[in-house]
Formats: sequence, C-alpha cells, structure tokens
Amino acid sequence: MSLMFPCVNTAEETAEVARLAAEIWHEYYISIITVEQIDYMLGKFQSVPAITDQIHHQGYEYYLIHNGASAVGYISAREDEGKLFLSKFYVGKEYRGRSYASQALAFLEKLCQDRSLTHIWLTVNRDNESTIAVYKKKGFRTIREQVADIGNGFVMDDLIMEKEIPVP
Repeated sequence: MSLMFPCVNTAEETAEVARLAAEIWHEYYISIITVEQIDYMLGKFQSVPAITDQIHHQGYEYYLIHNGASAVGYISAREDEGKLFLSKFYVGKEYRGRSYASQALAFLEKLCQDRSLTHIWLTVNRDNESTIAVYKKKGFRTIREQVADIGNGFVMDDLIMEKEIPVP
C-alpha cells in the first residue's frame, strides 16, 4: 500500500497529531520511561499549543502518515544547517511491521534530495533498542550520546544518529 504524507496545516490536523501522540506515546514508551515523564513530555512537546508553536515559530514541519483510510502516524522535521533534523517519527502499534516506516523514510530522503540536504539526523532514547535496530538497518549510525535536561526533574538520555543522503 502506498502511503500519503500530507503536511499539517490546519487546527484539525494539529489536533489529530496531538491525539496520535498521546495514543502512541502511552502505548509505546511505558516500557522505557514513566507515565509521569510521558505526560510531561506530551504536554511540553506534543500538545496542540506546543505543536502549533513549533510549526509557526520554530521551523518544524509536521506530516501525517496516511494510509488512505486514516492517519496512522506522524513525522516532524526541520532543516538544520544543511541537514534534516527528524524530531518525531511515530507509527501506531497496529500499523507497525507493514513497511510504513520504510515508506516514510523514503519520503524524507526525497525531501532531503529536493532541498539539497546532505543528512537526516535524529535523537533516540538509548533504551529504545527496537527502534535503534530499525534505524541501523535503514543506514543510520550513532554519532554521539546526549543527555538533555527537559525540566521537571526529567532528562532525555539519547543517542544521536545520522544517515547520509546520496545526491541524485
């Protein structure tokens, strides 16, 4: 199945991203971080006001991952010094393992080529072993580690991974 990646522009689409974030984060991250940290991070980074601010004031672009019937995930990225920073990349549980991530990465790679961006880079929780394995399989490599204080007594303990994008 071929996916679509509509850019998030409306208040309704922003609300859909926030709904997907709450659903996916509570399902996925509960084995990695506490529910208190999940709720804090959702409020700080993935609420409707936070997403709206990221789009309108921080240069982020959000894309829904749409399978023709419904939104099944989302992506958030922004250009950063000639590279693409992949900030958010989430697919709902029932849609994992269907090549959706591969199609989304191909979409991002084409975006990079169209904009002459040389790499995609991202942060991933160091304990998120299954996602790290997927990124490695897709050609990403770990370039460094980072611990970031996000407030309220919480930190993000991440790997920074990067993939070079071939010039067409």
